[in-house]
Amino acid sequence: MKIVFMGTPDFAATILAKLIAEKHDVSLVVSQPDRPVGRKKELFPTPVKKVALEHDIPVFQPESIKSDHEQVLAIQPDLIITAAYGQFIPKKLLDAPKFGCVNVHASLLPKYRGGASIHRAIIEGENETGITIMYMDERMDTGDIILQRSLPIFDADDVGTMFEKLSHLGAQLLIETLPLLESEIAPRTPQNEAHKTYAWNITREQEAIDWNKPARSVFNHIRGLHPWPVAYTKIGDVHVKVFKSIELQENHHASPGKIVQVSGEGIDVACKDHQIIRLLDVQLSGKKRMPLKDLLNGVHPFVPGEIFD
Repeated sequence: MKIVFMGTPDFAATILAKLIAEKHDVSLVVSQPDRPVGRKKELFPTPVKKVALEHDIPVFQPESIKSDHEQVLAIQPDLIITAAYGQFIPKKLLDAPKFGCVNVHASLLPKYRGGASIHRAIIEGENETGITIMYMDERMDTGDIILQRSLPIFDADDVGTMFEKLSHLGAQLLIETLPLLESEIAPRTPQNEAHKTYAWNITREQEAIDWNKPARSVFNHIRGLHPWPVAYTKIGDVHVKVFKSIELQENHHASPGKIVQVSGEGIDVACKDHQIIRLLDVQLSGKKRMPLKDLLNGVHPFVPGEIFD
């Protein structure tokens, strides 16, 4: 099968690397345009582009695949595979390949349709997520399901660990799907619209910690935004990024957001349900990230009785 692969981040790069390792014929890779990164605004290739170039596979990076897709059609692909590409695929491309256009999606569809499926699953406290291989249509993540496989979410997991696990699971499940597609025996299971939920991209406002929630919800929120885009809170005029936390099974009567205790072990903060969240890794706005013990040895705003906004 002549394959066109479309993807952009590390999640997709792992899947592309697996396709190449399994000797599948990837004739063209399509990725988002390179974007400037860091203070120097240097252009860096997307992770998918890097994998493609390492294996001498041509790369196409249109600003809009909707208006600029003739190069893909010229390949005359038998199959188009997408994984976290980042743009909607036009109908002309969806209809072109003999074996269709399939997507590797990081959720158990129809739950968590959209671009922040891993973040939302963790934030919502799900105990499992997974991979769905599905046929694509013109709407967002609504196509018929080919195969699915689940994966547990443990308390020690965050977005980073789940991205890594799900990328490998997605790669393996895709490899299992390809022979079914080529033999034209791949199943098609329509999604149950009654069970659909959405995973919209995280806004800046949604990164803020709400201390008027139970400790479990705050814990899930923090790990559901780590290592990106990172949860934050405020104390006075100081923005505080929060990278990691743990729940403490301790009852208290302090107001939500109040600092109960500060020690080398962490910053203990009261939550709505009379439980404690201990902040283990934080960064003050305008300051370098450093070990908590070093931060607490300097000038800092973390004083018992102070309240996070």
